[in-house]
Amino acid sequence: MATKKFIPEAWKQQWSKFMVTFFDYLPTKYEANKREWAVRKMIWDFKEGKRSVKVAELVAKRMREQFGAEVENVTLVCIPASSAAKTETRYKVFAEEVARLTGCENGNRGITIEGERLAIHETRTSKRLQSVEVIRLDKDYFQGKYVLVFDDVLTQGHSYARFACELEKVGAEVLGGYFLGKTICGYDN
Repeated sequence: MATKKFIPEAWKQQWSKFMVTFFDYLPTKYEANKREWAVRKMIWDFKEGKRSVKVAELVAKRMREQFGAEVENVTLVCIPASSAAKTETRYKVFAEEVARLTGCENGNRGITIEGERLAIHETRTSKRLQSVEVIRLDKDYFQGKYVLVFDDVLTQGHSYARFACELEKVGAEVLGGYFLGKTICGYDN
């Protein structure tokens, strides 16, 4: 009998907030049509810092539509990538451009990515050591901020929920999340 995963109530509360996705992202294990390949390439390019301005324009437009004049009271915070270097490549220009286009605050200044530590990642069949970086959130900075979380791809939502909960622990009010892509399963024609 399969064991049921424990999902924290705080995560469920995060998932009940708005979660806007811009594109459906079909994993490479599925055959893709021309449009799906274009979305894949756009997301991969964004991850490499190549489409920061175009994606910023898309996100800024949606933020202005959703928040109107109140967008100036929103703090955009990007979920850090797997390393400090990847985070900077992926989000520095993007977040600065969204802030410029909307008047929102670029909340990445409240995040520090510190030196590496070893972490054990376990699956059902194996354990492996991996070097990870420690994310620090500035409690003084985030206290009382209205935060919009951004991530490149939403799959199950665990990273979003975990990160949103951490932001709330330091005093932010997470409004919801925007995601460039949402992972979908393949389908039969």
